[in-house]
Amino acid sequence: MATLSFRNVSKTYPGDIAVIHGMSMDVADGEFIVIVGPSGCGKSTLMRMVAGLESITDGEIRIGDNVVNKLEPAERDIAMVFQNYALYPHMTVFQNMAYGLKIRKFDKQEIQTRVDKAAKILELSMLLDRRPRQLSGGQRQRVAMGRAIVRDPKVFLFDEPLSNLDAKLRVQMRLEIQRLHHRLKTTSLYVTHDQVEAMTLAQRMVVMNKGNAEQIGTPIEVFEKPASIFVASFIGSPPMNLLRVQIDENRQVKGMDGSALQIDAKLIPPALVNQEVIMGVRPEHMKLHAPGIAIDIEMVEILGSEQLIHGRHGDAPVVLRCPVGLTKDFPLQLGETVQVGSDDIHPLHWFDAVTGRRLFD
Repeated sequence: MATLSFRNVSKTYPGDIAVIHGMSMDVADGEFIVIVGPSGCGKSTLMRMVAGLESITDGEIRIGDNVVNKLEPAERDIAMVFQNYALYPHMTVFQNMAYGLKIRKFDKQEIQTRVDKAAKILELSMLLDRRPRQLSGGQRQRVAMGRAIVRDPKVFLFDEPLSNLDAKLRVQMRLEIQRLHHRLKTTSLYVTHDQVEAMTLAQRMVVMNKGNAEQIGTPIEVFEKPASIFVASFIGSPPMNLLRVQIDENRQVKGMDGSALQIDAKLIPPALVNQEVIMGVRPEHMKLHAPGIAIDIEMVEILGSEQLIHGRHGDAPVVLRCPVGLTKDFPLQLGETVQVGSDDIHPLHWFDAVTGRRLFD
């Protein structure tokens, strides 16, 4: 195992196309870091630079005490699990897992020991004689992970390894990966666009946006105190509601259409007086039929014991998550206008209207 560090790492493609802008971060020995963001934000490029599959334009990447900028992938002591399983179809599970060790000229007994150990960890012992076509998608992904485990690398790299699986298998494989890391405690980087994977797997997460690390922190830190409007709108399902508002001298909140929002003045920081800001509140922290703002209902999603109510306040979309089955709440009619407000327990979030950055810790 080893630490992993980035120092002002950047990547620019020919034509002056910059995709990573001065990334700096330290990953502790044995830490599981998830890099999350939308398509095109640079997360896979960052991963590939660690693996040695992409060159580094500027900056420095260290694995342990070694700067690896110029090292070939085989010299970096890393193992990578890809989105596609990339198994050899004519080889058995055992042969697929053993192949990397074989070409590195490990002796047969060492190969047998390592494969048996990895197969036991991943519950593949009964499948070692099968070929990939005889396996389910989840079993194939476990074989790909086993192929990485037998290497006993300093760093594991996971590049969206669950995106080809169905929803039920993804949940199962997230649990497998959590168990795997708990047992092996190998330093790991995991790339995904799925915020649920990021929240459930990460010890710390890096939220990427247009080649920048928008926020680095634990899942709870990122969820409870998003550093920017981008993070607030990306992390959370459904995402945070964001309304542009004006705070008057009496700490009265007004929408940009001039309508007064019924929000307790005690929830408004004094520093916001006479300021135009972005107010954020999580869907699950809002109440239906409570003093606050009026929304026109556009859609209602019933999710068993709870419902997502999608509406609009002026031009701003608003979503609530609340229980179903209450006489006055259910069913709601499309086009109906209802009052919604903060639950007065969880704090509101405030962001700069120009920069989009969080205003208060």
